[in-house]
Amino acid sequence: MPLLATACAVGPDYRAPALAVPPAWHGPLQGGLHTTVPPAAELARWWERLDDPLLSRLIDEAVANNLDVKLAQARLREARARYGLAVAERYPALNARAAVNRNRSSDEMSQGNGRAVETWSAQLDANWELDLFGGLRRAQEAAAATLDAEQEALRDTRVSLLAEVALGYVEARGFQARLALARGSLATQDETWQITRWRHQAGLTTQLDEDQARFNLEQTRAQLPALQQGLAQSKQRLAVLLGRAPGELSELDQPAAIPHLPATVAVGIPADTLRQRPDLRRAERQLAAATAQVGVASAAAYPDVSLSGTLGLQALSGGRLLRSSAGLYALGASVGQVVFDAGRVRHNIEVQNALQQQAQLNYQSAVLTALRDVEGALVAYAEEQNRGVALREAVTAAQGAADLASSQYQAGLVDFQAVLDTQRSLLSLQDQLSQSEAAAVSNLVRLYKALGGGWDAAAAKGG
Repeated sequence: MPLLATACAVGPDYRAPALAVPPAWHGPLQGGLHTTVPPAAELARWWERLDDPLLSRLIDEAVANNLDVKLAQARLREARARYGLAVAERYPALNARAAVNRNRSSDEMSQGNGRAVETWSAQLDANWELDLFGGLRRAQEAAAATLDAEQEALRDTRVSLLAEVALGYVEARGFQARLALARGSLATQDETWQITRWRHQAGLTTQLDEDQARFNLEQTRAQLPALQQGLAQSKQRLAVLLGRAPGELSELDQPAAIPHLPATVAVGIPADTLRQRPDLRRAERQLAAATAQVGVASAAAYPDVSLSGTLGLQALSGGRLLRSSAGLYALGASVGQVVFDAGRVRHNIEVQNALQQQAQLNYQSAVLTALRDVEGALVAYAEEQNRGVALREAVTAAQGAADLASSQYQAGLVDFQAVLDTQRSLLSLQDQLSQSEAAAVSNLVRLYKALGGGWDAAAAKGG
């Protein structure tokens, strides 16, 4: 036993890699962004900051019913069971057996004295592979790290799912807003067409004005099918994310406003993101598992030692089985060593070393990708808000110009081309503003996803 207690595990001991992380974000912290560390509860349920009860209900439904989440949960259960197997390999295996046998040899073999013999037995067999060089311990380390990696994979699936649901929801609301604008413009342009028809019939204008008004009206009407198609496809994608069949999302039949942005958004610092993002945590755990597998492969180059034993009872009748003379035992030990395998063990060690290097490079790449995601989301979120401010000013000016051109045309002060130009500009700018408002919210969703929002690090394992 002292030998077992002091035996060391071959292969490298894992140490989490130290990475140089910038102390602050390079992107502009505008539009309410600040580096205060976001509260855990806020980051875990970031969608509640959009203050949209229906979105919150849909997200809760997606977490409960999404098939990708269920698949990740099944993989986690598998990893947990495999870890249990790895732990069990380090303990002795005990097998209990009881048997009754009746045998009769042939007369030829027993020189005419063949008779039936009955034997009763009960025994306990034990076998234990001594983990002198740590192969089983390294296998347990690898299984534990793999279990942690699958836990992070489940969390990463959740982070992605929440973002996709929110993006689909915002996209659908954006299409509804654009449809409402197009229909409102259609009503205005229809009214303008009626005016030009009346003026044409009264001889106050030409057929050209009437045709141009009709052209403008039908051009706007032609935009509606594409917007309706986009809305339908958004709802279908969202339904699948919720675990429903496409077309079963009736909650979005009634139009509603695009969710509003919160006044402030806490983004923390780069180091916070590395601790929070499940994909990075998963990559780090995969590196730990790959490191442990090097030890498993290395242990195969050393002797394996096993102990075995049997303790039992054996007698010629059941009544004599409990006598002291019926006891039996056997003890044994075996040592095995690979003598020649054409380099299989050595090559396997090289394979595991290469896999460890790949896992380390994957982790480093994941860190850089995470930092890039956040930097890009910061810029997109801030600049889209700047774009929205400019578009709102433009819409206000375009509305004034359209109203003035319409009144001046009816007074005969300008030609109809001025009305057409201002109406087209107004509809275009209003449509761009609706798209910008949806894009700003979508960029906030992508920012929360880049920060790893959607799960609570303090919550119990399994969530």
